[in-house]
Amino acid sequence: MTSQVSSTAEQADGALVGEQRTSGDGGPGKEVRRLDRVIIRFAGDSGDGMQLTGDRFTSETASFGNDLSTLPNFPAEIRAPAGTLPGVSSFQLHFADHDILTPGDAPNVLVAMNPAALKANIGDVPRGAEIIVNTDEFTKRPMAKVGYETNPLEDGSLSAYHVHPVPLTTLTIEALKEFGLSRKEAERSKNMFALGLLSWMYHRPTEGTEKFLRAKFAKKPDIAEANVTAFRAGWNFGETTEDFATSYEVAPATTAFPTGTYRNISGNLALSYGLIAAARQADLPLYLGSYPITPASDILHELSRHKNFGVRTFQAEDEIAGIGAALGAAFGGSLAVTTTSGPGVALKSETIGLAVSLELPLLIVDIQRGGPSTGLPTKTEQADLLQAMYGRNGEAPVPIVAPKTPADCFDAALDAARIALTYRTPVFLLSDGYLANGSEPWRIPEVDQLPDLRVQFATGPNHQLADGTEVFWPYKRDPESLARPWAVPGTPGLEHRIGGIEKQDGTGNISYDPANHDFMVRTRQAKVDGIEVPDLEVDDPADESGAGARTLVLGWGSTYGPITAAVRRVRGAGQRIAQAHLRHLNPFPGNLGEVLARYDEVVVPEMNLGQLATLLRARYLVDARSYTQVSGMPFKAEQLAEVLKEAIND
Repeated sequence: MTSQVSSTAEQADGALVGEQRTSGDGGPGKEVRRLDRVIIRFAGDSGDGMQLTGDRFTSETASFGNDLSTLPNFPAEIRAPAGTLPGVSSFQLHFADHDILTPGDAPNVLVAMNPAALKANIGDVPRGAEIIVNTDEFTKRPMAKVGYETNPLEDGSLSAYHVHPVPLTTLTIEALKEFGLSRKEAERSKNMFALGLLSWMYHRPTEGTEKFLRAKFAKKPDIAEANVTAFRAGWNFGETTEDFATSYEVAPATTAFPTGTYRNISGNLALSYGLIAAARQADLPLYLGSYPITPASDILHELSRHKNFGVRTFQAEDEIAGIGAALGAAFGGSLAVTTTSGPGVALKSETIGLAVSLELPLLIVDIQRGGPSTGLPTKTEQADLLQAMYGRNGEAPVPIVAPKTPADCFDAALDAARIALTYRTPVFLLSDGYLANGSEPWRIPEVDQLPDLRVQFATGPNHQLADGTEVFWPYKRDPESLARPWAVPGTPGLEHRIGGIEKQDGTGNISYDPANHDFMVRTRQAKVDGIEVPDLEVDDPADESGAGARTLVLGWGSTYGPITAAVRRVRGAGQRIAQAHLRHLNPFPGNLGEVLARYDEVVVPEMNLGQLATLLRARYLVDARSYTQVSGMPFKAEQLAEVLKEAIND
């Protein structure tokens, strides 16, 4: 058996694989080889438990100390017909003994639970890779359902791969016969058999998975023990079968992380924790008004578990009601949040405009997905940028913050809350399905390292009339931030009008005066333009003469991992290129124009049709080269590396 990765080929994240060598005894007649990285993809029907299998393998890999990145890939339909291509669910995991940035371009190992899983994924599998196939599913009807006229396990079409035919269903049923389960019940545990086999193959810890299974099925101890037994049977099968003569070790990534306490975390979970932390740092209750929508629903689910931290969650009857309740909570003095995806943003747009007019802090969390309309609910995209920037009537500027990795969603949530609370404005937080569902190691911060987000509510009059009377003016602004005072309803003497009709400067009274409207529009824009954001940092290593690169690659949001991996490849090939990544998209960093002007070529990769590139061209008159993809999947490092090399050589 050959190894999954070449000892000389450049890898997806720009690192070279170290020498593969025997490093121990993997059992009777078994060889153990040392690798520096592996990419595994589990694939099967949406009912085969591939997400759970991948999640458990990931959890054990994280506890072992590897760096990792994951890519869950869900069917777009809630329950596609079993055994069909649209019903295939997969989970890809890239883990390594060094720092990595992406889930990997192509799997070294594919676990295919049925013919549909094989056919849907074989195009991504490189020659020489390993394929573990559940042979029990390769019967005439399942193969015909996906267009296989002959059995691919027998017709030579897979001769370029190392195929391991394993009767997973039969072996699982045999292992569980003592439990007296029906065939259908026993068959459900075949994913645990596969997990046990892969855990043996890559020397993953097992205690955590067994503990997890017993906890998950605590009310059904027989089912719990059946799953544990199937898991152990898969491990033992790998240990004893002659077909798997080699197992592999990937050492912990001891030098990849700063000292600290780490856990594996998904983007939606990190974002949820960031919102809770922001509320605690602001000393405010957290209120979520939301309506379930893929891929944002996990935030609602998670926040609903944390009432002990002063979190209130309201699942409204629709998107409009969700944001209306959140804006009401903001008026009442809470850190208010609404979560959604692109279609929900369209429905919330009028209330977002109202929040702009009322100048109240409100976080609009948009977990972007493929569109338009219902589009691709379970697939990723970055196509809501222009909607977040301009998708309201009138001049209604809203700040925009975008995290770059799953773990960064925590910090981005804190940053968005800082802006909303400091400047009294709604703020867009643009994540996407790739970040939301993907995961990576996250260093748990110390509480004393978190920013102080406390705000001062208005407590009394803030203006004196000509006759000496002291009154409260709800739109009298802080001269530095241009933020208006935040007066909690019920505070004596601070009664004031709210509503969507234009306000008079200072008093907040209804005003139709043209000059006042012009002033208020420009003031709201100036408030957003004046938001304090850090300068853009540029990674541009100079050569021996001190000269920098001539080409800059500029990204935003979830393209960070693929772009950085591609930059490593380009630099590894001896070419120079600079890289920068935007977190703040409105307002842009103050030095962005100067940065763009330093380079002959600016390449902007996006998972849309060039929305950031359009904004850069309009604002800075730079001829940005747009490279786009709207496939519902993230960029691959290799494809970006080729694009960057072309840009450098033009």
